[in-house]
Amino acid sequence: MLNPAFPDGAPNWVDLGTPDLDGALAFYGGLFGWELLPGGPEVGGYGMFTLEGHTVAGVMTVPEEQSSSAWSVYFQSSDVSSTAQLVNQAGGRLSFEPMEVLDYGRMGGFLDPAGAYFGVWQPRQNPGVGMIQQPGSLLWVELYTPDVPAASRFFGDVFRWKTEPLKVEGTEYVYTTVHPAGTGPELSFGGLVTMSDVPAEAARGPHWLPYFEVEDVEGAVAAAKRLGGAEALPPMQVPGVGTMANVTDPYGAVFALMKPQPRQGGEGGAPGD
Repeated sequence: MLNPAFPDGAPNWVDLGTPDLDGALAFYGGLFGWELLPGGPEVGGYGMFTLEGHTVAGVMTVPEEQSSSAWSVYFQSSDVSSTAQLVNQAGGRLSFEPMEVLDYGRMGGFLDPAGAYFGVWQPRQNPGVGMIQQPGSLLWVELYTPDVPAASRFFGDVFRWKTEPLKVEGTEYVYTTVHPAGTGPELSFGGLVTMSDVPAEAARGPHWLPYFEVEDVEGAVAAAKRLGGAEALPPMQVPGVGTMANVTDPYGAVFALMKPQPRQGGEGGAPGD
């Protein structure tokens, strides 16, 4: 499960790049109940999606002709510049130089050796998302990659992640979960998936996929369609994990929905919990 303390290497932020801010607000507001806290010119119009007063994601406008709409996942670092050096040493590349974001923190953008983009956030006044593992908020992140062992080595070198094999109940499939250094598998926050295992996601190339919790996956998929989105992967139940589906928003940004299977004691969980 995600750790609200955000240790180094854990996901602490997600944001959406979209060509239509008003249209995105209509979609995600209708789907999750999100509201928009607009950003001023000092942050280039970068805004925040909020739910019940808590920040759940960032959002920015991207020119439609220059970039496709997409979700990005960011990971905690206490020193973005040092992380940039580790990325380079491990065979990754810089997408943009680490930079200051007013007094909120520092950020950097990178590509792993397979080409999957990821961000790094060094918090100051903005510690990260303010709600996790609740309906309408971030629950899990997943990397689609052509080479899981290579990705494990790369992110292990950069963030000191630890990996654990997880055999999916009732199948022969083994899923690779990841958790921060110095923690155990109970704090797994994501997984690594071989792209060829999921052709619909393989067609998008290597990428990180955020999961948002919902109370009813089938109902949320139906709502996404009504709001102009599309089903990318139909709802499926994974024994011991929960029900999940992948959808795209009206502008092509892909993300996942998940209703975790209740753990003992009645709380939801995610793979590795």
